[in-house]
Amino acid sequence: MTVSYQCVLVDEDRGVGVVTLNRPERMNAFTERLGLELRHAIAAFDVRDDIRAIVVTGAGRAFCAGADLEAGGDTFRGGASEERRHLARALAPATDREPWEMHTPIIAAINGAAVGVGLTLTMQWDMRIAAEDAKLGFAFNRRGVIPELGSQWLVPRLVGVSRGLELLLTGKLVRGREAAEMGLVSSAVPATDVLPTALALAHDIATNVAPVSAAIVKRLVYRFLEETDRKGAQRLEGKLFAWTATQDDAKEGPVAFLEKREPDWKLAKYADFPDEVFES
Repeated sequence: MTVSYQCVLVDEDRGVGVVTLNRPERMNAFTERLGLELRHAIAAFDVRDDIRAIVVTGAGRAFCAGADLEAGGDTFRGGASEERRHLARALAPATDREPWEMHTPIIAAINGAAVGVGLTLTMQWDMRIAAEDAKLGFAFNRRGVIPELGSQWLVPRLVGVSRGLELLLTGKLVRGREAAEMGLVSSAVPATDVLPTALALAHDIATNVAPVSAAIVKRLVYRFLEETDRKGAQRLEGKLFAWTATQDDAKEGPVAFLEKREPDWKLAKYADFPDEVFES
């Protein structure tokens, strides 16, 4: 079924899906519809075998300036009106997997301001590239609510407890350059280079990284964030390495390298994923 988006744009190029938040007149401020469309677009790319990396960016000068505050005191109340229920049904995603459970690497190209939900959204994804001068901040406590989307779980793991508490408690703004130095984002580059840098990374993954290998690594990293048994983690990792070593992609990778050509990967990121080994 074809879905008509109002708040996001989608494009694709050589195995990379691109989702653009498209409310530039509002600095891509977050609305319920934008959130539903974003989730739908990412999921639609994730289930496709020909899409091997996803990039999310913003139109105009901002990535996402946070929740749209036009509703004033009712901004965060939400509700379950019939209109909202209809919208949620119309934009039901192709999969109910959370972003960290998906098999496709997701890269945030933070081209400008990312505040509040504009920043917590990116915490759900895998890599973040920010504009050096972009303003980033968890502004929730300054609006009478708290950071969401699992930020209290992940941010301290990225930057340490003390620095994480400072960012989450105060809602202070930091520039992209400082965010990179503390590990909140992967790297910071000039604003004009953010999307090209993210796309270059995505195309490298799409071409040179075996899709099932990427899916296994992504799933293992997030699983091991909660694993306290290091030996157990290494045993599972070893089982999955042994499994990959018997697959066609383990033949194609070395041959393509020796023949100095792009690899022709054989395994599909979902259909061929070794669930029986991963869950063992």
